[in-house]
Amino acid sequence: MELRLSLFGVKCSIDLSALARFRNTWVVLAALVLVIPLTLWLLAPAAIPDLAHGNVAGAQALATGWVKGEMIVLVRHGERCDHSKAVCLSGNDGITDRSRSVAVAVGARYEQLGLNNADIYNSPMVRTVQTAGYMFNRAAVGEDWLISCKGRMLQEALAHKVPGRNLILVTHSECMTQLQKDLRLPTDIQGYGAALFITADNTQAPQMLGVIEASDWPSVTTQ
Repeated sequence: MELRLSLFGVKCSIDLSALARFRNTWVVLAALVLVIPLTLWLLAPAAIPDLAHGNVAGAQALATGWVKGEMIVLVRHGERCDHSKAVCLSGNDGITDRSRSVAVAVGARYEQLGLNNADIYNSPMVRTVQTAGYMFNRAAVGEDWLISCKGRMLQEALAHKVPGRNLILVTHSECMTQLQKDLRLPTDIQGYGAALFITADNTQAPQMLGVIEASDWPSVTTQ
């Protein structure tokens, strides 16, 4: 293959046979540039579903699983006083005063779901004790496994899960992140008062159902 050029009376020719030999190589490289990112995108873990904002199917699955006592819920404590300029509820190691009303409002949502078939635990840190107190009108002590949860969050949760009863764990962002790692999901930090819902029905491996942020409960609907 030869390319002939003529410019201002000057003629030259370029042998393209050498380039032609590399044609297939270039085609393969171009395909790899397109295929590799697409493959990585397809194989990447799916984001955690949002159970609010009109996700009726997700909210219905939550309600159904709750009635059957199949849910494990990780709830993040209220706003940390030592990470905020807001007024403290009591002491610098607890939650802010304004997060008290948030905890009460979120607790009312769990009351609507039903707490008669739920076991509730919280870490012994002041911020989780206060959150559990205002959210569920009860607080446990001595649950150190809800602080030191590295590599064991899912294992510990399943060990405390009673068949036919939901399990609510008031804990910390680190433990929620660890659970996402245990389930081989992309990790994300949820806001104060947010909840991760996991389905654990003893017939299959635990699965992430979704997340509800504290401010998003009014948009959760099963209708």
